[in-house]
Amino acid sequence: MTSTVTQMIVANDLRRSFNDKVAVGGVSFSVERGEIFGLLGPNGAGKTTTIRLLTGQIDPSGGGASVAGCDVVKDRARLKGLIGVVFEEQNLYERLSATHNLRFNCWLYDLPETRIDEVLDIVHLTNRSKDPVRMFSNGMKQRLMIARALLHDPAVLFLDEPTKGLDPIAAREVRNAIEQLSRNGKTILLTTHLLEEADELCRRVAFMVNGCLVANDTPRNLKLSHGKRQLEVMIDDHDQAGRLFQQLLNMDEAEDQVSLARLMAQGVVRSIHSQEATLEEVFIEIAGIRPA
Repeated sequence: MTSTVTQMIVANDLRRSFNDKVAVGGVSFSVERGEIFGLLGPNGAGKTTTIRLLTGQIDPSGGGASVAGCDVVKDRARLKGLIGVVFEEQNLYERLSATHNLRFNCWLYDLPETRIDEVLDIVHLTNRSKDPVRMFSNGMKQRLMIARALLHDPAVLFLDEPTKGLDPIAAREVRNAIEQLSRNGKTILLTTHLLEEADELCRRVAFMVNGCLVANDTPRNLKLSHGKRQLEVMIDDHDQAGRLFQQLLNMDEAEDQVSLARLMAQGVVRSIHSQEATLEEVFIEIAGIRPA
């Protein structure tokens, strides 16, 4: 069934309320096969609730969704075998080795143990497979959790804050693992507060605020449509002992275009750098708030 599905995640006016509080208020989007899709927003925006809806952990109050061709309510039993989920809380058995952690999950879900070595290789933990997990760094533990979610070879992965609290090196290792999974055909939906990370990893991102999507596009399109066409020009002032001076020029302004042409003709331009908006600046402009 999943081999013929191209839109691996489809949310259609998806809603969820808890008593009188709206957590998800009519969310619609789709994710293509093999895509890394970022669901971004501040704490309390509804990201984790959306993942719980899409993974069949809770029922929607309205609307609907399908994942890997399965209705998230009607086909819940079949859905479980087609998805992997990694939430931000690490719930590993610290006294057990990586292999024994995975062996326990194979036994629990009736999975072949032959997958253990395969998934450890995917996340580059083969050489530490016999070590107790308590000896692992946070990044290694996070990669082991991803390995555990891959045991049954799911078509779709949901990663909730996969690099939260990790140092830069550990975060890079996790991001590398995520990119490799995408190249191997896995469809990935991730949430993150790190907008630079989303910019690097995601083909498309959606901004979520107060339970609603306020933007959904590629990072590049969002930055181009909401940023200024501004250049940082470093100028060599020969009258000041070779000192360099910075000048910002807006390429939407005719006067600045003329200034750039004049500086280039004078031969005083030493470097030019584009100053496109960052994804964080775009989010602040669209949502009016700073991500937590």
